[in-house]
Order: sequence, then structure tokens, then C-alpha cells
Amino acid sequence: MFDLAALEAAAALVHAHMPPTPQYAWPLLAARVGCEVWVKHENHTPTGAFKVRGGLVFMARLAREDPGCPGIVSATRGNHGQSLAFAGARFGIPVTIVVPHGNSVEKNAAMRGFGATLVEYGHDFDEAREHAEALARDRHLSFAPSFAPDLVKGVATYALELFRAAPPLDAVYVPIGLGSGICGLIMARDLLGLTTEIVGVQSTAANAYALSLAAGHVVPTSSAATRADGMATRIPDPQAFEIIRRGAARIVQVTDDEVAEAIRSYWTDTHNLAEGAGAAPLAALMQERDRMRGKRAGVILCGGNIDLALFRTWVLAGAA
Repeated sequence: MFDLAALEAAAALVHAHMPPTPQYAWPLLAARVGCEVWVKHENHTPTGAFKVRGGLVFMARLAREDPGCPGIVSATRGNHGQSLAFAGARFGIPVTIVVPHGNSVEKNAAMRGFGATLVEYGHDFDEAREHAEALARDRHLSFAPSFAPDLVKGVATYALELFRAAPPLDAVYVPIGLGSGICGLIMARDLLGLTTEIVGVQSTAANAYALSLAAGHVVPTSSAATRADGMATRIPDPQAFEIIRRGAARIVQVTDDEVAEAIRSYWTDTHNLAEGAGAAPLAALMQERDRMRGKRAGVILCGGNIDLALFRTWVLAGAA
């Protein structure tokens, strides 16, 4: 999909618009889990999530290859849409985003704030995606998928930063939505010649990739009813699945209750706010604490964009 030189060039492009995000080893998390824990803080990007990296690389190529582009259309649960809106404003490309009904109020507001036109359609991400593809055809606009080489190359820059800044890691835990984050990690690890295990994390209520990995082929699900909206996808991307199948050590499934506990742990131990998908890697590491005892783990805090109302009703309501 790309080589190390292309990844380095993508990192230079990303860093022209935002600084590298930090990675810290938090002692209270280490005490909680029983191993050294390095957190990659993608909640510290300009959009509060890792996706902005892919949006910048995608939009830079589009502006270069199609300078008269009238605009793009995409679908999202929030962070992908914010990334495209953020990058579109910088490269002068209008952005229309389709979100499902009932989507995050605060993510919707952020997308509009970055300049996107928002359309609400469907009951979940996959229905919104189908409508976005139809809008692109009807309006003669470019469709921006949620998984594409530009997006993977862009988000892989966080993996490049992590692997070069942190000491050698035995495993890195990363959430799986449609797959750009984990695929970027796998590719960066392989390009750097490392042996770190990449562990994917899915919700028990949105586990299409876990089912696909077990079956050896793409298996869609009929629902994705998790409060961790960044992982709420029903239909795996075939290209992402192949990269995950070849390069991931395993997929760990976590419940919404486990994710809520991890969000609370991030707040008490680091005073960082994580959204559901952002806390899922820590939830998986907590589940695998015996397996990882005494080792060195990385966890991708991929975003912090959780609605206040959801934080109250889901995370705080379960606090002891």
C-alpha cells in the first residue's frame, strides 16, 4: 500500500498542520494493569481524534490531482467527518457529511464548526454510507470512503511517532471501526521491522471483524448496538480484513461496561477524557492483565470526543 519513504512524506505533511501527539507511560495505569503502559494520546489532535491525519493526506492528494474539485461527500459517526471538514477547510474543498439519525450531538456540532454541511440519514453508519455514495453520484461529487490507502497512510503516522518515541513494546492495543487505525499500525510496524504484537479491539455488540477472523472471510453483522460509536460498524472492509488477518495477533472483544470502566480509569489515573473507542484498548488490556503482566504495552487513546450527556448516563452512572 505504501513504503517507508511515503510514510515519512505523509508524516511531514501531517506535521505541517499539527504537531506530533505525545505518548506517556502513566504510573497509575501501570499499577492498575500490572505492566508498563504507554498511551498514545490521539485525543490531543486538533479534532480530538486520530482521523485528522488521514483527512489531511486524503485532501492534499485530491487538491493536487483535481484542483477544480467541486467537493466531497462522506459518511461517518463523527471523527472521520471532522477530519475531512478540518482538512477540507485547509485545502479549499467543500465537504458534505452524512451521519445516521441519533448521531453524537457534539460530534455533529464539531463537524459543522469545521465547515462541513451535515445530512442526517439512516439508522446506522452503513445506511448513512450508502446514502453518501448516492449523493456523490447525484451531485457529481467525489465520494470519500472511511477506508482507503490515503487514510491508512495518514493515520499510520501516529504509529510511526509511537514506535520511534516509546521503548520497544510487546503489544499495542488498538480499536477497530472500519480498520484504518489498526491497518496503519500493522503497516508501520512491518515497515520498521518490529516484532510488536498488534491486538485489535472490538465491541461484543459490533464484532464483525472478530467473526470474520474466526471464519477466515468477511462476515457482516445485522447490528452494531454499542455506545462506543467509533466501533459501531456492521460490514468489514475486505482490504482492511486482509491486512488485519495477516498482521494482527488477535482481536479482543469488550463490553460496554468494560469500556465505561476504562473511561473512568483514564480520568482518575491520567485526567484524560476518552470516548468509547478511545478507551476500548485499555479495556482490552485490563481484560488481558494476566497475559501482559510484567510486559510493556501500548494503548491507542484514539479520541476523546464523547458527548457530555452520554458521559453522564453511561460512564458516571456506573461509577462506584
